[in-house]
Amino acid sequence: MPNGSSPTARALRTLEILQARPGTTAGQLATLLGVTERAARRYVGILREAGVPVESTRGPYGGYRLGRGTRLPPVVFTEEQALSLVMAVLDGGATIDSEDVVGSALSKVIRALPEGIGRQAAALRAYASTAPDPRAARPDPAIASALVGAIAERCRVVVTSRTFEAEVDPWAVVVRYGRWYLLCHSHAADAIRTYRVDRLHAVRRTAHRFTPPPDLDPVAALEENLGSGWKYPTRVVFHAPLEQVAPFIRPPMGRLEADGDRCVLTGSTRNPAMYAQEWLATVPLDFTVEEGPELHAAVAEVAARFSAAIRGGGRY
Repeated sequence: MPNGSSPTARALRTLEILQARPGTTAGQLATLLGVTERAARRYVGILREAGVPVESTRGPYGGYRLGRGTRLPPVVFTEEQALSLVMAVLDGGATIDSEDVVGSALSKVIRALPEGIGRQAAALRAYASTAPDPRAARPDPAIASALVGAIAERCRVVVTSRTFEAEVDPWAVVVRYGRWYLLCHSHAADAIRTYRVDRLHAVRRTAHRFTPPPDLDPVAALEENLGSGWKYPTRVVFHAPLEQVAPFIRPPMGRLEADGDRCVLTGSTRNPAMYAQEWLATVPLDFTVEEGPELHAAVAEVAARFSAAIRGGGRY
């Protein structure tokens, strides 16, 4: 896409904005283009003169949008956008050989790029390597698409896995450390639930609609939910003030609250060994495990292993 300030470049930029943001007002369009509202309306007029049906609606919910049946030009990228797209695929740890669905799609995008940009994108793909995240789990694209569609239309669904079936209000899909989660409200449990999208086998829409919670922060809600409701309770007292401890605590570890000149972390886990070895062991502050017995045993095992590593004056 041309990056200049010519009328043609700005008209094409206007078309790009209306594609991505239907309902954009003249004021918003002017801000995005860096021009006056009068100039923004002139670029809309240029599009209309070129045969692009741009509709306008008055009122508080009005704005410009492309009319039905618009024949859009091919998708084009700047050099930065093209390279960022390849980098995003590599960041995701996806296989990008030509036999893989992601790899074949990326090949089509690169082949469609102008020669100069395409050559750099192809080189980045060919010579940059990625170490796959062993925790990553890509879901079935059809399942993910069905969930996202239901979320967008606020439609209640029935999700099915190998072990359960549940009727839920799908609030959001959150990608966390290579894993895809459905954040939702379960009607059977009358509570927030998170499900791994890669473990779902089917999604079926119902006739019911829902309204998500106001000011929902999907990532924060997911993190908080992942730290509660598990089999083994945890309660850890840190002998330091909350402001010193907080930077080392991730939401899935539980809720951290101040307690005088110390603070208390309360939650639950399904894997006490992981909680002790991968989470608590990385906190460089003194603490005491008050609950539960499974976490206490896991921390004792880690302590014994470290003590054995230096027993007898061994090097470390």
